[in-house]
Amino acid sequence: MAASCMQLCSGASVTFLCGFRSLGATAGFCRPQFTAAHLRLCLTRRYYSPSRARYGLGQSVVSGLKWANEKYERFLQRRFPRFYVLYSTFIRGFRLFFEDAREVHRIRIRMIQNGIDPQKLPYREMEKLRQFHRDMIKAIPLVIISIPPFANYLVFVLMYLYPRQLLIHHFWTPQQLVEFQGAYHAQRARHHQPLLEGLKMTASHVAHEQLKSQLTELCSKVQSGAHPVVSDLHAVRALFSGPPLGIRRMGADQTRHLCSLLFLTPRLPAFLISWRLNSHALELMHLDRAIINLGLHQLNDMELKEACYVRGLNVERLSPAQCRDWLSQWLQFSVHLKESETALYLHGMMLLTRNYPKPPRR
Repeated sequence: MAASCMQLCSGASVTFLCGFRSLGATAGFCRPQFTAAHLRLCLTRRYYSPSRARYGLGQSVVSGLKWANEKYERFLQRRFPRFYVLYSTFIRGFRLFFEDAREVHRIRIRMIQNGIDPQKLPYREMEKLRQFHRDMIKAIPLVIISIPPFANYLVFVLMYLYPRQLLIHHFWTPQQLVEFQGAYHAQRARHHQPLLEGLKMTASHVAHEQLKSQLTELCSKVQSGAHPVVSDLHAVRALFSGPPLGIRRMGADQTRHLCSLLFLTPRLPAFLISWRLNSHALELMHLDRAIINLGLHQLNDMELKEACYVRGLNVERLSPAQCRDWLSQWLQFSVHLKESETALYLHGMMLLTRNYPKPPRR
């Protein structure tokens, strides 16, 4: 109660001092010394409140930590340059990963609040969800390994020794990104020839003579080094919606070779492999339609190369113009396919990429 009265008196003193001074009047019940003292007290309480003091202390701590971190980074850069590259890559990777996580969270909240179908999202948001989901699947084993006490030291060693196998792309240097994408493409390219041989073997058992001839001619064209046109694949689409090459009708060996095109493990039961292949193919087909809605010209060079790489093309030595040309052909191929023709979509990732770009004419 006393404190409240003192505050009221000080407020009255300031009011009278500020208000009546301009009129030439002085409050009779307040002496000038009392008023000036309370004015100084008010100013002190205004500029040196505990909350502002804590805020200033927090700023000082943050500034000190920032200064120490910058000094530490300069020390690493000067004395241990190779370790500094690894350190800075990890710091940048964590920042990018958490930025992606926040963005994915915002997208999902908006989807829930507005009842948006994932297939109706814009291309960039749909691609962000797809890539983040794959990143999380790859990161989960590393998180599980790091759970036991002191296991984080082992994790750091494994991450340093096996960055391609254990780390997601956020933690790769630009040189590693190019190198690892080349290594991954070499792995899936090894399955192109077995896929072609499987198609030729299946073609020999097709009863329909015209379809048999068209599929055999398509395989021979690709094996000879020629790049097929979209109409060559559309001509045999009837064989890929049911037997013998439908997604749930083809042989187990053929489906396991297709897994490598999408970087999926083939070490699963056949029915589960077929389900995963169909699911991933449908996801890419929806992404293709989202690109068409967005407009191919809206993609920047990095997005172009990433879209081509995901669909089976080796982009290491291709220019942005070549990537744009190939992706335009791919969209012409994809947009006319039905959801029951995912097997043709997956085989197209081999047929339309194996010999691109076309060899120069002599």
